[in-house]
Amino acid sequence: MPAAWLTFEALAGRLGANPIEEVLHRTGWWALALLMISLAVTPIRRITGWNRVIRYRRLLGLFAFAWATAHFLGYLVLDQWFAWPYIVEDIAERPFILVGFSAWLLLLPLAVTSTTGWIRRLGKRWRTLHRVVYVVAALGTLHFYWKVKADTSEPLLFIGILAVLLLLRVPNVRRRASFLREAHRNEKSGGRDNARRREDRIPAPGP
Repeated sequence: MPAAWLTFEALAGRLGANPIEEVLHRTGWWALALLMISLAVTPIRRITGWNRVIRYRRLLGLFAFAWATAHFLGYLVLDQWFAWPYIVEDIAERPFILVGFSAWLLLLPLAVTSTTGWIRRLGKRWRTLHRVVYVVAALGTLHFYWKVKADTSEPLLFIGILAVLLLLRVPNVRRRASFLREAHRNEKSGGRDNARRREDRIPAPGP
């Protein structure tokens, strides 16, 4: 839906005075947003016990890669029109472009190895490889922060979200979250048991 809406606005000439800049901003924003959502899947499962949410993680990651690729192609085609000497110079001399390009390069093998066949092929190494996604997220948020010249509220929001997600990976915090989930589950279960006991103590109405 966001891609269809962006295409519609581009064709209708509704992307403002600098449509290329707007396309780059939106594609980059959606790449980061979907990446953060995919990273939030595991903490959500651990905290809430909603195990079915894990099935969406791979798809969210692939959508994030698709948007990141659209962002990179927007720079390559729309902004630079394949001016390779200038592109190489731009990547080498402008830190935010180098960081963003590095994030995309690291995301590429993660997208390629996201299939079930690659998971079986790599075994335990697959999990180690895919931890690189946190480096990708850090580079992506840094790229966004360095790119914005005035209002840094959006990149700072992404940095805050990433900080929380990294905090939830700390073993003590993770155990605490699991403990709270179990305590909440036991409390709910205990409440139902107490309600049943009270119902059992109520005498049946006489004839």
